[in-house]
Amino acid sequence: MTQQGVRWTADQVLALAPDAASRKAGSKLGAAGPWSEAGSSDEGTVWGLCKGSRSKPYQTIVDIADASGPAYKCSCPSRKFPCKHALGLLLLWAGGEGAVPTGEAPEWAGQWIAGRRKRAEEKKAGDSSGSPSVSADPEIARRRAERRAERVTAGAVELEQRLTDLLRGGLASAEQSGYGLWEETAARMVDAQAQGLASRVRELGAVPSTGPGWPVRLLEECALLHLLGQGWLRRERLPDALAATVRSRIGLPGSADGPPVRDRWLVLAQYDTADTRLTTRRIWLYGADSDRTVLLLSYGAAGRAPELALPVGLSLEAEVSAYPGAGQLRVALGEQFAPPAPTAIRPRGMTTSQAAARYGDALRDDPWLESVPVTLDRVVPTPDGDSWQLADADEDAALPLTPAARSRPGLWRLVALSGGAPVRVFGECGHQGFTPLTAWPEGPGEATALC
Repeated sequence: MTQQGVRWTADQVLALAPDAASRKAGSKLGAAGPWSEAGSSDEGTVWGLCKGSRSKPYQTIVDIADASGPAYKCSCPSRKFPCKHALGLLLLWAGGEGAVPTGEAPEWAGQWIAGRRKRAEEKKAGDSSGSPSVSADPEIARRRAERRAERVTAGAVELEQRLTDLLRGGLASAEQSGYGLWEETAARMVDAQAQGLASRVRELGAVPSTGPGWPVRLLEECALLHLLGQGWLRRERLPDALAATVRSRIGLPGSADGPPVRDRWLVLAQYDTADTRLTTRRIWLYGADSDRTVLLLSYGAAGRAPELALPVGLSLEAEVSAYPGAGQLRVALGEQFAPPAPTAIRPRGMTTSQAAARYGDALRDDPWLESVPVTLDRVVPTPDGDSWQLADADEDAALPLTPAARSRPGLWRLVALSGGAPVRVFGECGHQGFTPLTAWPEGPGEATALC
């Protein structure tokens, strides 16, 4: 499982940065100047000493051979993963073999590497033993699930009443009452252990006074929230797959019980969304053999970045198992047979018309779906008044970019990559438009991350 012959690109390294500040600081440390005793091993580890503000240099180690993504260790006080020193070391390593020669790891690095290898072997042995957990009593689990379902039902009934009161009083009252009423309602849904309902209530509370047409948008969101509440209250009458989707949207935990699918998975995109409670990392994968696009979710609490990180443009041979639910794309990452490595794999593309139709089809299985992953083939980023769109190079059709996409630096990277020529673009297509996440030039070339 050697990594030494595989060099990542600078873009793939920087895609691991937890934020823009880390990306900028790490780029400054990607030269040989601040580094000493840098080295690497054939097993896929890189180490080095980085001169910083303290008297002693920071000891930095990266395990690139970890199949679930690189792991990091640095003696600096930063709580970010990876820190700027780990990013700088990887950039130095990505620049060529001369800057980070192959050698034997020093004692401080060797101890950490040996500890990681030992824990990985112990975990693998534990997983293969199949010993059941003491707490996995099915009767206890059943009673716990019943109690939670009762609380969710009480919350859904209360939410229905609040929506009825809102519509009876008129939507104008939503603007006058302010956000406090919505936050209080969301808190009630949290008490009912319905995190999905709480999240949608907070989103609904942010709609009033957001510009022309906000009452229409508020009514649409109220309708979707009502539909979700009614779906829960009548879940016994739903088809199994749709009932599983409702449980997932409500916020009930589920397990990946689909059969394992082994494939060569291309990392299409990775990006984080955060609130005051949680950081959610979304990683889109494309199976070269199965022609499937699936989603990995990873979480980090209290402002910490999620542990799972897979650089865009690499591929890994691994098994994934699907979560239940109609039209659900989420999977759990199972056994990995090799670490991520560069690849020439590209996802199969479609036209903008086909992408819009795919989103419409997906709404039949999941009416609360914000967007679907699609890859557009031969599109050109084109100005459209004050906005932008992706226009088909071969037919008279286009998809508008979402407001969020128009405000990101990735738009200008996409425009520069295209230069007026067609490109292939992976992203998310939904009711607000298309959000580009990764692009490839029409000829040979590496993936460019846009998020």
